[in-house]
Amino acid sequence: MKVEERLLKYIAVKTPCDEDKETVPTSDCQFELAKMLAGELQELGVKNAQLDEKCFVYGIIPATEGYEGKKKIGFIAHMDTVSEFCEGEIRPICTPDYNGEDMMLGTSGRMLSTKDFPHLKECKGRTLITSDGNTILGVEDKAGIAEIMQMIEILRDENIPHGQISVAFTPDEECGSGAAHFDLEKFDADVAYTLDGDGEGEIQYQNFNACEAKFEIQGKNVHPGSAKDVMINAVLIAADINNMLPRYEIPRCTEGYEGFYHLLSIHGDEGHAVSEYIIRDHDAGSFEARRSTLRHIEKSLNEIWGKGTVTLTLKDEYRNMEGIVKEHMYLIENARRACKNAGVPEDISPIRGGTDGCKLSFRGLPCPNLGTGGHGYHGPLEHATVEGMEAAVRVVIELIKIFADE
Repeated sequence: MKVEERLLKYIAVKTPCDEDKETVPTSDCQFELAKMLAGELQELGVKNAQLDEKCFVYGIIPATEGYEGKKKIGFIAHMDTVSEFCEGEIRPICTPDYNGEDMMLGTSGRMLSTKDFPHLKECKGRTLITSDGNTILGVEDKAGIAEIMQMIEILRDENIPHGQISVAFTPDEECGSGAAHFDLEKFDADVAYTLDGDGEGEIQYQNFNACEAKFEIQGKNVHPGSAKDVMINAVLIAADINNMLPRYEIPRCTEGYEGFYHLLSIHGDEGHAVSEYIIRDHDAGSFEARRSTLRHIEKSLNEIWGKGTVTLTLKDEYRNMEGIVKEHMYLIENARRACKNAGVPEDISPIRGGTDGCKLSFRGLPCPNLGTGGHGYHGPLEHATVEGMEAAVRVVIELIKIFADE
């Protein structure tokens, strides 16, 4: 089976996580894909492939005879997708010999434009895979799953010698809750890579420090006609909170190592309102400064409107894994060599988000991230190219060869 055939098979199974639930998995639909993957691992000869009660799929490929002493390497991809744009059936569109220009997505009215995605011009002549513009595609992270499966098939069919290789497919990465339940003992690897990045050749080991912020505002609602010096409009205070934050430190205006405040929602009425944010920064000091800014806003508004008017809750999500991986930089050097051997230009760049590898690194499994050939994640403009996915597979195969030679 070709890697693109695997991708199309996996994205047909919708697997949105549910951020409002605290169970793992947060959605039963993830079990449907997990069962499929466990079965495919067994068909590929991974005899100890297993699916546990938390919806994690694990498999171990024993070392080739004579390679048992090599470092045990793992590869991880997640099964869930975001819940946004998951209402209808996912209808992928494959465009062979793509012309590298703006393209309408089905009859949705949405356009995949080279202005928004300049790399599209470099994809001219490739086979482009998109949704019809009404849903996500699911390439994040089902491209990573397809590439790991393809890697296993190539190792088997071409008899490529290797040390022990562990694979895992995880639930609830998008919710940030899955990795806490990852069974490191069952996975049995010394180091690992997540395949959860963007373009092929991407190598990432620096991610955001991240937290959620929730402001709850208690207003005082009276008739507008008699509101003079009495009414406290909670929705207006929620708007004030956002206006007190740096105007251009938002996702649209930041890139690279620049952090941001991202407003997720404001909802409520005059009497009660809630505003929710996510806060991101690569630098630990800058990240703490952002948290301090939020606390100062809470303090200032309570001084203006009265004690208890505004309550801030901060919830940590994950930390920058650079502090862990920098003690194992051979992981990055090996990935760079793998890109060179595979004929794929390397792209060492920061993750403007997080992956399962962030939390796993802090649990003792150093785990940088590799690109999958996908782009435009978390929305209906998500896309990938067949050639990009094939390149990602070549990088992984070369990486395995490098570890086998060490």
